[in-house]
Amino acid sequence: MKIVIATAVYYPMINGVAVFSRNLAVGLARRGHEVLVLCPSQTGKNYVRNQDGVKVNYLRSINTRVYPDQINDVPPKKKVLGVELPHLFYKKGFKVSVFPAIEIKKALDKFAPDVVHVQISDPIGLSVVSYARRHHIPVVTTEHNQPEVITEPLKVPKVVKKPMDAMLSAYFRNRQSKSDFVTMPTEQSIRNLLSKHQIDVPIAAVSNGVDLTNFKPGKPKSEIYQKYGISKDVPIVLYVGRVDPEKQVGTVIAAFKEARKIVPKTEMVIVGDGVDKARLEKMVKDDGLSSAIKFLGRVTPPDLYELYRVGTLFATASEIETQGIVLIEAAATGLPLIAVDKGAVSEVCISDKNGFLCRPGNTAEIAEAMVKILSDAELQKKFAENSVKIAGEHDLEKTIDKFINIYQKLKK
Repeated sequence: MKIVIATAVYYPMINGVAVFSRNLAVGLARRGHEVLVLCPSQTGKNYVRNQDGVKVNYLRSINTRVYPDQINDVPPKKKVLGVELPHLFYKKGFKVSVFPAIEIKKALDKFAPDVVHVQISDPIGLSVVSYARRHHIPVVTTEHNQPEVITEPLKVPKVVKKPMDAMLSAYFRNRQSKSDFVTMPTEQSIRNLLSKHQIDVPIAAVSNGVDLTNFKPGKPKSEIYQKYGISKDVPIVLYVGRVDPEKQVGTVIAAFKEARKIVPKTEMVIVGDGVDKARLEKMVKDDGLSSAIKFLGRVTPPDLYELYRVGTLFATASEIETQGIVLIEAAATGLPLIAVDKGAVSEVCISDKNGFLCRPGNTAEIAEAMVKILSDAELQKKFAENSVKIAGEHDLEKTIDKFINIYQKLKK
């Protein structure tokens, strides 16, 4: 088949949707399908690259400057008379394609797709759906977002947040109703968005999936410890992901600080970059924990695979996950998980089976969960074995099988 994947975020950006979009595109190409990805350019100009068997058309874009591009390191905040100024603009900001319809028409006229798969309702996604409708091409939509994913980071008052969530929910459902098939990463995410509503479109839970050939239990290469300054013979609490306020990394750090009072010979490793990294580094330094908590910044494979194996457990306090690819990656590596019971992580982190689900924002519960796992080798072993089994249900190859099946049914 000739398949188009339309997305607002794609490699080399690092976030859940970008990783999923690339994994799906490369996996489909590996199966013999012809794949075209439409996404914003990282230079501002329109250009095409062939990457891993996939044709990627980077569409003209503008630099929004209000959010970092998730590719380059977040620059340190500027200081005036020793006082840090808040980040208002980023030289290397998030790229958005504003008016891509003409470019998309040209690309799709030439490609002549059998099916289009839209990831996000940005101008690219909306333009692709419009084109597909005019040319009677089947549309698959994957809904990666929930209203709180957008409103939580804004920190708006509840009186404003509630109507915003309602409007966003209505917008997402309207977007889905214009598709021929809708998928979401988990059954929980479907319930969250559609529990009181119904759309007249087939909808199914299809995991984002993880390439399990890259994430396997085992000991990391010994040189990885020296390269990143990680102690070799102590338990490691691991976090991988964006270091932005909505990810609540500070809550995990606070819990680690409490847990370390009981299990003192423990360290924490934070892999990732974001707008909250500088603040958290300063907080850790002020608390005298710089030797115990390592900020590694943005790390890409193959080192990333090795760093997962460094962990004794994986911990996150994010409340906005529609599934959490990093949780699947950690589980596939055989790590016990600690997460909060919000969003849709409960299908990957199953309390008392492969980890613990804690109440959102409850530092004491997260700290207690850390202590339980770090203090009990048998519990670590049990959770690790179950994590691998649970991750097996999210094998990328199974995900690709399901999407191919959906595409083929729509194409008939």
